[in-house]
Amino acid sequence: MIGNCAVSALVDANAHIVWCCLPRFDGDPVFNALIQPGDDGSRFAIELEDQVESRQWYEPNTAVLRTRLTDRSGNSIEVTDFAPRFHARSRFFRPMLLVRRVRPVQGSPRIRVTANVRFGWGSEKPAITRGSNHLRFVGADLTLRLNTDAPLSHVLSGQPFVLSREYNFLLGADESLPFGIADAARSYEQDTVAYWRQWTQRLAVPLEWQDAVIRAAITLKLSLYEDTGAIVAAMTTSIPESAHSGRNWDYRYCWLRDAFFVVRALNSLSETATMEDYLRWLSNVVVEASDGHIQPLYGIGLERELPEHFVPQLAGYRGMGPVRAGNQAAEHFQHDVYGNIVLGAAQAFHDQRLLHAAGPAEFARMEQIGELAVKVYGTPDAGMWELRTRARVHTSSALMSWAACDRLAKIAESLQLPDRAEYWHGHARRMKDEILEKSWSEKRQAFAESFGGNELDASVLLMAEVGLIDPRDPRFVSTVDAMEQTLCDGPYMRRYEAADDFGKPDTAFNICTFWRIDALARIGRRAQAREIFEAMLAARNPLGLLSEDTHAETGEMWGNFPQTYSMVGIINAAMRLSAPWDSVI
Repeated sequence: MIGNCAVSALVDANAHIVWCCLPRFDGDPVFNALIQPGDDGSRFAIELEDQVESRQWYEPNTAVLRTRLTDRSGNSIEVTDFAPRFHARSRFFRPMLLVRRVRPVQGSPRIRVTANVRFGWGSEKPAITRGSNHLRFVGADLTLRLNTDAPLSHVLSGQPFVLSREYNFLLGADESLPFGIADAARSYEQDTVAYWRQWTQRLAVPLEWQDAVIRAAITLKLSLYEDTGAIVAAMTTSIPESAHSGRNWDYRYCWLRDAFFVVRALNSLSETATMEDYLRWLSNVVVEASDGHIQPLYGIGLERELPEHFVPQLAGYRGMGPVRAGNQAAEHFQHDVYGNIVLGAAQAFHDQRLLHAAGPAEFARMEQIGELAVKVYGTPDAGMWELRTRARVHTSSALMSWAACDRLAKIAESLQLPDRAEYWHGHARRMKDEILEKSWSEKRQAFAESFGGNELDASVLLMAEVGLIDPRDPRFVSTVDAMEQTLCDGPYMRRYEAADDFGKPDTAFNICTFWRIDALARIGRRAQAREIFEAMLAARNPLGLLSEDTHAETGEMWGNFPQTYSMVGIINAAMRLSAPWDSVI
């Protein structure tokens, strides 16, 4: 993944851009080959003739990607991909622009360059116009310009040519560059590398697994749509959760639940700017919720309506449709959302480093959210797994109502408002007692997924993570044991045991595995937790990224990519399990 907090793209191991939505994360996939296999898929390819080898890496501590391709005669090229991001003129420069630089490394390699842009979800071929050093791809709603110092005739025809020197390709808005193509590409790369290295230098990383944590942190940062402060769950749509499952969803939106976990993970590394950006977005969500109902997700521009529909002209990932745009879950009632709002905002009331610390006015707004958490507590909802045909009083939803009240009480104490603190403590005490009583299953000797239920659900592990229960409590330990016997396939963990709208899940859900790691560490089984964490690190792709799901037998990635929830798990596990810095210095 490359990006700059305004646009992003996915680059495969052969230096093909196979996924890119413009003009923003949830826009039209102008390169769609990820979900349209074969020649019909659109991509931006820089191909080495007779290629036999590929090696790919990020420039250390940056979001700048290098791909080294070698042919059967030993000729090789290096492709550099990035989206510019740096500070200039008292603002962040993050244009709608992808930069590709290709240079010969050895011999006389022959390359073919193809910029196969499509609009209208693959249905519209653009009109192409040509300038002296640029091509324009003209669509009904968007026009893109490719500025390049490579021979335009070769790019238009797809004709292979010998790469005798470095060439640059800058694809973005239909605007002229402020200076020469090569100078712009070189300057953008230098400044972008410098930005990311300065950004990572300020992270408070753990002693162990630093590379994994830094890569996860950069990936989470790239999932921030900085213009509004929204954080998307993933960059893709319709990558199935398992083969031919039909569990194909559009994740290019901001779930309040996922965003809270992203904010908390980055906060743990002392990267609080993302939280401040997100709180801008969140405050607008709260203010606009005039009817008292807050959706579990919104569009990155605060769109409330995200109508879900099929895109029949696209075949789907590996031909495994359907392809969906939009997400019906925006219409759901998921009662954990109010707790996630308060949890996401809580640090702003306690952290004196922030440029815009929260105070009494923001607390009054959060109290309104708390009242909604009280109102929906103990009532049926779709749950955090967004079950479309079944409602229950989910333990995880009740848990988050408790968390809202608990954190509001602590904020009130910090603001020296003893009456409000006691009010919220009273609600929290009542909820805690009821949750521990009604979610306990004597039959399973575990906390169940719903009040009065007997089925197991990994989300119950959050009881310890958000502080409802002492992890050493025998009931919580017994719950972990029961889940390991029922939900785990080796190191991996599934979400739940019951069948859902599509049957029983057959892949492990990565964040659940990380919840298990956290629970094991909290109850004192650190060696086992470290062993599972190493298995999850091995499940990443060669660049250190994770999707939503992992197949326990094949180790193959499934689900949308890269999944912020999964990258959060890497940070949380490393922070909890790492040896302390003072053990070596």
